[in-house]
Amino acid sequence: MLYHLFEYLEEVYQLPGASLFRFLTFRAGMAVILSLLIAMVYGKRIILFLQKKQIGETVRDLGLEGQKQKAGTPTMGGIIIIMSTLIPVLLFGNLTNIYVILLIITTVWMGTIGFIDDYIKIFKKDKQGLKGKFKVMGQVVLGLIVGTVLYFHPQVTIKEKDATTITQEFKVEKVFGEEVKAVRTNMPFFKDNELDYADFISWMGEGLESYAWLIFIPVVILIVTAVSNGANLTDGIDGLAAGSSAIIAVTLAIFAWVSGNIQFSSYLDIFYIPRVGELVIFIGAFIGALIGFLWYNTFPAQVFMGDTGSLTIGGIIAVIAIIVRKELLIPVLCGIFFAESLSVMLQVGYFKHTKKKYGEGKRIFLMAPLHHHYQKKLYHESKIVTRFWIIGILLAIVSIVTLKIR
Repeated sequence: MLYHLFEYLEEVYQLPGASLFRFLTFRAGMAVILSLLIAMVYGKRIILFLQKKQIGETVRDLGLEGQKQKAGTPTMGGIIIIMSTLIPVLLFGNLTNIYVILLIITTVWMGTIGFIDDYIKIFKKDKQGLKGKFKVMGQVVLGLIVGTVLYFHPQVTIKEKDATTITQEFKVEKVFGEEVKAVRTNMPFFKDNELDYADFISWMGEGLESYAWLIFIPVVILIVTAVSNGANLTDGIDGLAAGSSAIIAVTLAIFAWVSGNIQFSSYLDIFYIPRVGELVIFIGAFIGALIGFLWYNTFPAQVFMGDTGSLTIGGIIAVIAIIVRKELLIPVLCGIFFAESLSVMLQVGYFKHTKKKYGEGKRIFLMAPLHHHYQKKLYHESKIVTRFWIIGILLAIVSIVTLKIR
């Protein structure tokens, strides 16, 4: 809103200083600061409100050290993340940008699903919460919306790279070619650095490229579902999901900035994506919200994000990665989420297999998801979280390095 107001004031009245709002760096910085302040100042008030209404965590006895002490800790704290993200975006973001609109829809949609799940758990006293099939259905619908918009919307384009060269003075001699609609994405670790989803269907016959949405949209649905569930599984001990997500978000902010910058995208040989730089505002607010939430969520946590937060941050991360065409990096960048999800799948699969074969189920891990395995080995929560953060930082560095090393 402020962005559009100052844009109007600059154009009509030539107001001094109004041009500041044209700069991504200024607006991103303001979004980070404001989201951080909202999360830290109003976050405390929300926690007190949740305590007053006795909206506390119901803890199942899993035999983990320190688990019983967490009972009654306020949950549904994901509201803090959502509020702290959306308010700065509405103030400093370009609300006509299709990517910003998509992320606002993602935040509200996944936040609503998570809120319903938490509401059923707390107020209906149903530990299972929202049935799994309804959660997945909500994630699939969001993936369908995101995939359809990204495929068909006219503002979702890339610019061809073949018309551009960079001088030693780091100036663009020739601009990129025309904007084109394409379902191409960056492929990490490969020299050509490009994958076209249309190739998966075009080999069947001439002219079938126009049906690439049959491949692209299901891939988007799969990614949105997988990452949001991965974030949900990671949210098991104090600070793990929020801290890991903040590391991922910083990396995605770098990707969004270089992809939206004509000079850096050409130098790094990645897609130049017009209008995608505006995502830096949203991601900046998202980072500030996560760090502000961590103020109250680190051990010993004063509040839990609940599914209201975990499903939302997973959905946001997935959609941003798809928009900046880095979805193939998700297993690396979101390696913590991936490992947590994989540990559950391996544990369940192996247990069922051994029970069917030997009549008694066996386990690979002491407990799944993976962070519970280390709790069972008597590692302190803080040590587990810190080490997972360190691994997350290493994975983020590897992801950034793929911009140049192939």
